[in-house]
Amino acid sequence: MAKHGKKFREAAKLIDRDATYESLEAIELVKKAATAKFDETVEAAVRLGVDPRKQDQAVRGVVVLPHGTGKTQRVLVFAKGDKLKEAEAAGADYVGDAELINKIQQGWFEFDVCVATPDMMGEVGKLGRILGGKGLMPNPKAGTVTNDVTRAIQEIKAGKIEYRLDKAGQIHAPIGKVSFDSEKLNENLKALIDALNRAKPASSKGIYLKNISISSTMGPGARVEAAAYR
Repeated sequence: MAKHGKKFREAAKLIDRDATYESLEAIELVKKAATAKFDETVEAAVRLGVDPRKQDQAVRGVVVLPHGTGKTQRVLVFAKGDKLKEAEAAGADYVGDAELINKIQQGWFEFDVCVATPDMMGEVGKLGRILGGKGLMPNPKAGTVTNDVTRAIQEIKAGKIEYRLDKAGQIHAPIGKVSFDSEKLNENLKALIDALNRAKPASSKGIYLKNISISSTMGPGARVEAAAYR
């Protein structure tokens, strides 16, 4: 068992580990229990009633959080010609084709999200192992392989996040920062849960939303009443 420091143990006393809370109350407790000197990220962990080993029960998608994540995403776009100019105009942080691919092959990773136009994927495929291992490979399902680069960039900058089921059957996703107003965090949480409900696999049986909990980067977690979202 990991040993927690004195600050964590004191903060943990604010939250009953055996209780489930209404979402807004849970958020306010997590904010109170956040004691780090930096603006901690608030993350939701959702356990789903699916079998992660079955391909037809994989849950993956994207959602634009109404109040963003509190983090400025650095967007890299692989494009050429007019799409390159469009990406620059839309606010992409880095735009290019072969020279960017070569730069990444040399170990450069000063970006958070990759977008690519379909005609670039043949070249971007060379980075499959490098980007895939970091979860940065452009993907049509995530809306990051598209000709509408303006929309893709705007959504990412506005707070678009990708969620994906892990091997334990859970979804982990950021819903904002401790400094956010509680209502805004609550609305971001609702947007995430609504997206997960829409992504429910047809083959999923029984209770789909099993457990929901939220926590800050360095703080203790609080369980949220999942039944309210079913």
